Parts: sequence; structure tokens; C-alpha cells
Amino acid sequence: MIRNCRQVAGTLIGLAAGTLAVTLAGTALPALAAQQPVSPTPASGTPQLASNGKVEQVRQLVKCGRRMYAVGSFTKISQGTRVFTRRNAFSFKATAPYTVTNWRPGVNGEVNSIAFKHGNCHSAYLGGTFSRVHGTRAVNIVKVNTSTGAVRKSFVRRADRTVETIVVHGRHVLVGGFFKSINGSGRNFYASLRSRTGRDDRYLRLGISGHYVFPGVQGNRTRIYNQQLSPSGKRLLVEGDFTRVHGTHREQIFMLSLRRTRARVTKWRSAEFFRSCADSEPFYIPAASWSPDNSTVYIAADGLKPFDNPASAPRTGLCDAASAFPSANRRVAHKWINYTGCDSLFATAADSTAAYFGGHERWANNSDGCNVAGPGAIPAPGMGGFVPGSGVLLLNSGSTAGLYSRSRGLGADDMLVTSRGLWIASDNFDADKTGSDRCGGQAGHSGICFLPNA
Repeated sequence: MIRNCRQVAGTLIGLAAGTLAVTLAGTALPALAAQQPVSPTPASGTPQLASNGKVEQVRQLVKCGRRMYAVGSFTKISQGTRVFTRRNAFSFKATAPYTVTNWRPGVNGEVNSIAFKHGNCHSAYLGGTFSRVHGTRAVNIVKVNTSTGAVRKSFVRRADRTVETIVVHGRHVLVGGFFKSINGSGRNFYASLRSRTGRDDRYLRLGISGHYVFPGVQGNRTRIYNQQLSPSGKRLLVEGDFTRVHGTHREQIFMLSLRRTRARVTKWRSAEFFRSCADSEPFYIPAASWSPDNSTVYIAADGLKPFDNPASAPRTGLCDAASAFPSANRRVAHKWINYTGCDSLFATAADSTAAYFGGHERWANNSDGCNVAGPGAIPAPGMGGFVPGSGVLLLNSGSTAGLYSRSRGLGADDMLVTSRGLWIASDNFDADKTGSDRCGGQAGHSGICFLPNA
């Protein structure tokens, strides 16, 4: 078990000519034929946020059929010399030349999440903070036509507060957020809606409650923030601000077993999830992902430093780190942790070759630094790729930095692995005053970057 990355600071991972060559602490090992992680060089021609002097953001990217769908907070999208007016949601072709489509639902507020019923790309479910879609009254939740953008009026569309996340499982539209009432149901924070009507189908009866309380903590409210369906479709990870789920102690993240008639809370948990980070960041696990074989959960964390030991070096706890946990139905402990050095991670995705993490981080292998590069730290701005079983950072050909990089901005907010590669959603904020549109050193990727399979 690797508890901090100082133990592997000498490990160099190089990519060349279809092989994965490994050097460990100066000892060369034979090169092994292996499938490579995604290319560090982005595909050209993907759409991006148009520069208009405002900070805008792509919150989520989802593929359905032959299209990619992007949602967030934006007004204009550019592609080559063309600029398209698109308010907070748009779609484009999933393969080159990535042509922006005519789909314009025209949402008058931020869209946090988009989801589709399996195999049905004719309708999309949108959640966020809005009141009108395509000229029709719709409050924070809506189902829309993906050809015309028009509202599907048979689906009820009112949540009393912000919707943060939507995942569809079979006929169940699983919706989380700050709401205390959604489509006439008094279900707090997390509800399952019928895919046709939007009415509560009682598949989720979890009684989400509580929020984080410790000395000096800033105000925080109960909410469900994010979800990730397992590759098998049988389990679901859920992140948010809570302390009780169906009468059971859970904090930051829990796992559901998606049974036929009702979702159940599993025994998967860790004492590490119950440890608080900085009082300014009480909710600190914004995202997780699954390994393709369902055996591992990867966790992206912000949180700065552990509340109970902020001066510790090497760092302990999950704050501002990438980590991996077994997905077994029991109490678990981490397999590995890789620290950024007090920079936040907001997104993660994985394939069989690498676990990918993104945020506004500057380094990896930085367990001994906080806002500086400590001993053994390696530059990995904006994103990193890690060996799934060990947490070792994938390095560039010169072993001078991480294999991957992107403009840090506010931070990568979503990552999606498809059969063709890795999609990354981000923003146009220029955190380093060096340009906000770079991915893999290439310009032209403000808000959206696609790293194709190598």
C-alpha cells in the first residue's frame, strides 16, 4: 500500500511506440506490451467557450448516440471562425469535425446536469437553477426534445430549489440537489421521478439529513451534489453534504445498491470519509468514478488540509488529493493517495489503463508541500493520469512533469471516458494569466477538451 507519494517519487512512467516502459527507483524493467492511456495531445476542432469577457463554465459533458451534449453557464460557443449563440446547453457531433448542431433549448439559467434514459436520445433531462426553457415555464428541472429544444410537457417541471445532479437508471430519474419539494413530492434533497411523468415513484426512500458541524466551520446546507453509475449498472455512488442516509451514518459519499423495487444503502463506507477538512470547505468530495471492472472507486477531493492536523507533513487524510478505495460491500480503507499540495480536485474518470483526475491543481506527488512544491513534487497542472493499482503519476517523455496538462482556471468540473477517449469540461477563467484555453499545451480548448485514445 502506498500511503504517500514520497515512496514512489523515483518512479518514472514513459510511453513509447505502443509499449509501457517502467523505471522504478533507477532499476530498468523490461518493456511490456500494453494498451496505452489516452493521448496527451487533444483533438483539434472541438467547440469551445467564446471569449466575451465573462467567466463561463461547462459543468457536464454527456454522450448520447452520435452526439455530445454540454451544459453549464455560458452564452456563446465558437468553432473555428463561427460563433453560435447557445444559452447554457448545446450539442455537437461526437466525432470529427465535431460540428455544433442546431439544438437550442434556450435555458435562462445555469444547467448543472443533463441525463438520458438508456438508449433514448430523443429526450434529455436537465437540472439546474432556471425558470424558463424554450420559452416555457420550467423551474430547475425539465425534460426537453433533443431535436427542437421544446419542453416535454407531460413531464412535471418544478423543484423549489436548485437541482445539482441527474442520473437515469431504467425508468427512474434520480435527482439530487438542495430542493425540499420536487414535482409535488416532499422528498428532501434526493428523489426518484418517473421518466415519463416526473412524479415521485418512491424508488428512493432514504431520508437524507444533517450537515457538517465542527468548531469554526462555515455555514453549509444539506444537499446531494453528484452521482456516478457503476459500469455494471447495479450500484451508484452519491456525493453531498449530509450525515445520515436511511438512518445510517454516512458523510461525503455513500453507495447504493440499485435493486428492482427500491435502492438500498450498502455497507460500503470508510472512517476516512468521516474526517473533516478545512472549516472553509466542509464538503470536500465533489466527484468519484469507477474502474471499468467495478472493483475500485476513485475519489477526487478538495478541502485544503485536515481540520484536526492542518500542519501535518507528510499530509494525511483525503483533503486535496486523488485516492482509490476498494468497492467491496464493507468498511474499507484507501489503496493509495496522491496529494496535490493544497490544490483542489473536482473531477475524475477511469479506463483500464489510467485513473484521470482534474481540478485547478499545480502538482502531484506533493504530500510535503502546501501551495509550494515540496520535496518530490511533480508539475501536473490542471489534470493528471495515474496508474490505477498504485497511484503512480504518468510522466511525460522527459520525466519532468505529468503526462497531461490543461489550463487550470476554476478547475476541470467533469470528466467522461467514452470508447474513443477522454472528454474534459472546464471554464474560461485565466487563473495563471497565461491563457485559459490550453489543453496538452495546445490552444483552442476553452471549456472543452477531448483527448483521443492513443
